[in-house]
Amino acid sequence: MQETRRRVLDALAEGPVPGPELAERLDVSRAAVWKHVEALREAGFGIESTDAGYRVIEVPAYGGLAVEFGLDAPFTVEYHEEIDSTNRRARELAVEGASDVAVLAGAQTGGRGRLDREWSSPPGGVYLSVVCRPDLPTAHAPVYTLAAAVAATRAAREAGVDAGIKWPNDVLVPVGGEERKLVGILTEMEGEADRVSWVLVGTGANVDVPASELPGTATSLRELGADADRRAFAQRYLRAFEDLRSAPDSILPAWREHTLTLGRRVRVETGSEVIEGEAVDVAFPGALLVETDTGERRVPAGDCEHLRPI
Repeated sequence: MQETRRRVLDALAEGPVPGPELAERLDVSRAAVWKHVEALREAGFGIESTDAGYRVIEVPAYGGLAVEFGLDAPFTVEYHEEIDSTNRRARELAVEGASDVAVLAGAQTGGRGRLDREWSSPPGGVYLSVVCRPDLPTAHAPVYTLAAAVAATRAAREAGVDAGIKWPNDVLVPVGGEERKLVGILTEMEGEADRVSWVLVGTGANVDVPASELPGTATSLRELGADADRRAFAQRYLRAFEDLRSAPDSILPAWREHTLTLGRRVRVETGSEVIEGEAVDVAFPGALLVETDTGERRVPAGDCEHLRPI
């Protein structure tokens, strides 16, 4: 039922479609088409019937079908008004065999970031976890983290803010002489010794969130006076992510283009040591190259801090 409804919307996204043609295309009765159209109207879509056929004139502000409508990317969107964690639900779907599903929520009650840090997830944000099944060796999976950071940065820039990436995947915006967090990303993976079974990329973006709901180190598109349309942000992000994963060789150059880290002095805590020096490059699949007093170090993962120039 839901899949047919999505196909009706896909057809309507192309323009007015006569009922008989829609019924034939979907291999359903005209009565079934009418029922699906009525259900979409009840879900908030404005659909008018003209001489040329059914035509969408209004789309709901947010939700799964709203994000899917006109989305030029192969993702099915599962929407929850509120959920404990989109990553937790995406993990369930991945274990069940799902692929190219985006779990989207209006708010999270148990959002988490890297190192199991709490991620504030009030209403107004875009909380989105994408389930992927890439044909990759497990060692290459971190490149999906960089792809997500680039996709979120592009979506933020399209919304009108000068966002950039702090290694590996925090999307920051300069505000009053400091860098505030706009987007956080958490990637999870499962695989065999030499092959990925699934990767899920969780993204939390502060879009239409007031300052009163954010920690002092964060900001939102709303607070920056940018386009705070959640549907538009989610669609921009998913399109950009699809473009990047479809062209893996483009991910690192795109990350370098948007980075705030390269050329800066950094301190990176790896869990076993602290590495300090100048960030000079990023190497596949996402390691940071740091020039230290004792030579260049390759840092596969860690918690990065931008330092003020000496």
